[in-house]
Amino acid sequence: MDHHHSHGWHGDVVPADWSPLDEAAAGQVLAGFADLRGPVAVLWCSPRPFSAAARVQTSAGEVFIKRQDARIRNVKALAEEHAFIAHLRTQGLPVPQVLRNDAGQSAIPCGSWVYEVHLPAAGLDLYLDTPSWTPLSHPALARNAGRMLARLHLAATRFPLVSRSATVLVARDDVLRAPELVDAIAAQCRQRPALAAFLSGRDWRADAAPLQARHRQLQPRIARLPRLWTHGDWHASNLCWSDASASADVAGILDFGLCAPTFALYDLATAIERNAIAWLSLGQGTALARPRIAQALIDGYAEVTPLDASQRQLLAELLPLVHLDFALSEVEYFHAITGKPADAAHAWEGFFLGHAQWFDTSDGQSLLQAILRTP
Repeated sequence: MDHHHSHGWHGDVVPADWSPLDEAAAGQVLAGFADLRGPVAVLWCSPRPFSAAARVQTSAGEVFIKRQDARIRNVKALAEEHAFIAHLRTQGLPVPQVLRNDAGQSAIPCGSWVYEVHLPAAGLDLYLDTPSWTPLSHPALARNAGRMLARLHLAATRFPLVSRSATVLVARDDVLRAPELVDAIAAQCRQRPALAAFLSGRDWRADAAPLQARHRQLQPRIARLPRLWTHGDWHASNLCWSDASASADVAGILDFGLCAPTFALYDLATAIERNAIAWLSLGQGTALARPRIAQALIDGYAEVTPLDASQRQLLAELLPLVHLDFALSEVEYFHAITGKPADAAHAWEGFFLGHAQWFDTSDGQSLLQAILRTP
C-alpha cells in the first residue's frame, strides 16, 4: 500500500492523491462501534481518485470504509447524502446500509478527515477495478441499469427536497438552469474563490462562447423542470450485479457522493454520458460512441417511466452540456484541494470544453441521432 495508485484521465494508472486507508486508521474509526471494534484487516483499497476507501474485515464481518478530506465533505454535507440513502432504503432500493457509531454519527469527523462506514453492497462488483466511465459491456446490462435508475427516481420523488450544501465534486445543475452561460459562470466565481482564481488567468469567456448557442436553446426547456434528488454518477462501477452474465440485474447501488437536487432527465443523460461514451479514449482517433448502450439505457428507463418524443428530444439536447456543473467543481477541486494545475487545466479544457465539443463531431452527432431514433 506504500505505492497506492488510482485511475487517471485516460484509463491509465497514476499515483493516488490520497494515501490509502490502513489498519491503524480503520481500527481507530471502528473503535467507535461496539460491534466492530477489535482487530481489523484491510482487504482491498479502491483505485477511485477522489477519496480513500477500502473493504475492511472485522471480527463481526466485512465493512466498507470511506475517508474524505473535510474540505470536500464536511459532516453536514455527508449527512445529507446519508439521509438520501436512508430514504431510498425505506423505498426498497438496494443501497447499502450506512452504519452509525455508538455516538449516533454516520459522518464521523477525525482531524481533517470525515469517515463513513457501510455494510457491503449486495451482488457482484463486476467493475471493481475498472476505470470509471468505462462503457457498459452489453446492452442488456444497460437496459437493466436504466430500469433501476427509473426506480430510483420514483423513490426520490418522496424525499424532502432539501438543498445540497456541498459545491466541490457534486453533480449540480445551477449553470445548466441559469438564463445565460457566461453570466452563470461569473456568478459561480463570485461564490467560489478557488474557481475564480483558476479562471482569472484565462480568457474563459471566449473559451465558453462556443457552448452558448446550445445552452440558450436548452435552458428554457429545463428551467422549470421539477427538481428531485438524483444519483449524479450512474455508471457501471457504481453498480453491483446479480451475476456475471450479460443479462444480470442491478443488485446494488453504490456511491452517492455526487448526489444533489437536479431533475430526472439530468440523471438519465449523465448515465448515457458515463456508460455510452468511451471518454478514456478521447483524442486517440477511435470512435467513442456506443449507441446501442445509450438506446438500451433509455429503453430500460422507459419501461418504468415512459418518455414521450419531446422528452427524448430534450435528452439529446441536454447530453452535450449535462457535465458542465460537475466539470467546474472538478476544476475547483484540482486547483484548491489537490493543488494540481495540470489536472485543473484538463478539467477545464478536456472536460468542461472538450466533452461539449466532441458532440459536434460526426461520432458525437451519430450518438445524438441514435437517441432520437430510440422508439
